[in-house]
Order: sequence, then structure tokens, then C-alpha cells
Amino acid sequence: MTPAQRELLLDIRREYPTASVPLILRTLVADGRLGADVVSATTVARLYREAGLERGVRPDGHTRLRWQADHAGALWHGDICHGPTLRIGATTRPLRIHALLDDASRFVVALEAHHTEREVEMLNLLLAALRRHGAPGGLYLDNGSTYSGVALRLCCERLGISLVHARPYDAPARGKMERFWRTLRAGCLDHLGGMTSLHDVQVRLGAFLDEHYHHAPHGGLLGKTPAEAWASASCRVVDEPALATALTVHRRRRVRKDGTVDLDGLLWQLDQGFLAGRVVTVVAAHAGLAGDPVALHDGHRYTMRPADPMAASRTPRRRSGEMPLPTIPFDPAGALLDKTAGRPPRHRKEKP
Repeated sequence: MTPAQRELLLDIRREYPTASVPLILRTLVADGRLGADVVSATTVARLYREAGLERGVRPDGHTRLRWQADHAGALWHGDICHGPTLRIGATTRPLRIHALLDDASRFVVALEAHHTEREVEMLNLLLAALRRHGAPGGLYLDNGSTYSGVALRLCCERLGISLVHARPYDAPARGKMERFWRTLRAGCLDHLGGMTSLHDVQVRLGAFLDEHYHHAPHGGLLGKTPAEAWASASCRVVDEPALATALTVHRRRRVRKDGTVDLDGLLWQLDQGFLAGRVVTVVAAHAGLAGDPVALHDGHRYTMRPADPMAASRTPRRRSGEMPLPTIPFDPAGALLDKTAGRPPRHRKEKP
């Protein structure tokens, strides 16, 4: 290699510490910056070792340390695993497994199967875990849209839960979750076979946790089981009023012409026709914790109800162009005619 080629290889490894030697060589050859037989992969690997640039080593000297929360309940990891596609009838639907894992004990505090990975599924998962176990000291999540919503951030702030997001594109920082997903795939997800519903998947996930995972010795716990390590967990109890307050969010929404508003995938109806087309502030608690949502506009509160399109189809309506009969006499041309004919106005005539 020429000094320029040697420096190019070193610069690429410094900029892209996770790129493999074969990938670097293949890319440089394809770009025409390096001949196909100029250097072997073994030589390049030795070059990187001598320069202290092994794969995955950060050039800023950062050392990755093995870490763990000081007690069970101090920190929960949250993540999503993509499972096999489910065939439901004549269609196929994706499978997304949502989980919350305690850091110190590796105990799974919540595990649910869904078709999507929206914030609403994360809030449902967190709500179930808070009701069952109490509030942890912190949540450690990735940077996906599922974990970046306003509702989740406000919930954590109001409950005193530290919300921490991992560094983007740093998979090793999420090692505990990745290890659990590998265990779950080997023991459950890879053997779902012909599952045709989320219910079938969910009961198998529960059986895997209760009958195997939580009671199997864990290498990261020096042979203890997750259930044994979780037995000493310390989480703050959260009552229902506190949950309702924590999960109440103000959202700006424009009312459709039919008086409906979409909220977390559900359709709500406003009966005040003058609000159609206007922007209102909707105050709603997740999962109906504080009752039905209300709309705020110009200092007034308007109740909302679940929209029922089928019931609306049976509601009587006036035909297009049909006007109600007037109750107050008003006939400009008739008044002029009465004046011309010299007779009293029609509205003064006594009814027969």
C-alpha cells in the first residue's frame, strides 16, 4: 500500500468504527479508490490492530463499561421486537412485541403483542406496569417515534420518572434488551407456526415468562433467577387519580365539518354545529382515566361523546332545501300591496 492508501484506510475506520474490514475493502474497490488485489483483509485487520482501531472501538478513547442499576425497580428498559408475520384470514398483519424490562433483575414487568408500534401502545403498556408494580426511578428507551411523544414525556415528568434515551445507532448500549429478545425468539417467537391472532401469541408470551424465563438462572445475575432478583424491588405506588393527572394531555384539533374529532385513533363527536371547522383544545386522559374528553373554545367547555356513524344514519334530517315554516309574519311585497289597495296590513287581520 502507498502511504495515501494506508492513511485512507485509517481515516475510514476512525470515521466509521463499526464498519467491518470486508465492507471497507469492498466499498473502496467498487469506488475505484483501491485496486482489487492491492491488499488483503488480513493485512488491513493487522493495520487496524496496530493503530488501536479495532472494530467497535471509538476513536475518542471512550471505553464501554458493564453497568447495572443499583436495585430492582430503579430503571426499566423499553423496546419493541419485530416478530413473524401473522396470517389472519386472507390477509397478513405484522407482529410487534412491546416490552418493559427491569435493569437490575432482568424481570419483564410488561410484555404485550400488537400489530403496530405507536405511542398509544407504549402508554397502554406503561399504564399496566404502573398499576401492577408502581413507578420506577427511570425509563431507558431508544429514539424511535414510539418513545418520543409529548404524552409519554409529560407522564414521566408528572410522576417523577427520569426519561433517558439511548445514543442513536448505538445498539450495544441496549444490550440487555437485545439479549432478552434473543432469548424470546429462541424460546417462543421462532416457533409460533400458524398463529392467527394476537390472543394466541399473547398467551404463549405469558406462558414463556411465567413457566420459564422468570424462573431460569440468568448469567447476568450470577445464577439467580429474574423472579428472585425482582423480589426485592422497590417501586413507588401510584394511585388512579395520580395516573389520570399524569396521562392527561391538551391537544389542538380542528373539528371536521361533520362535528367529529380524531383522537388516538378514536372518533369523538361534538354536538355544537358552530364548532365545525374551528380549532379547539381537546383535554383528554389516556384510556379514559378521567372520563370522556372535553373541548375548550373561547373560554367554554363542550362535552364530547364517542361518535356512532350507524346511529347517525338513523337520525331524522330535513331534506336539502327544505326550510321550516315561519312563525313571525314578514312579507315586504305584501305590505306594499296592502298599502296600495288601502286595506289594513295582513298581520292585523283576525284569524277566522
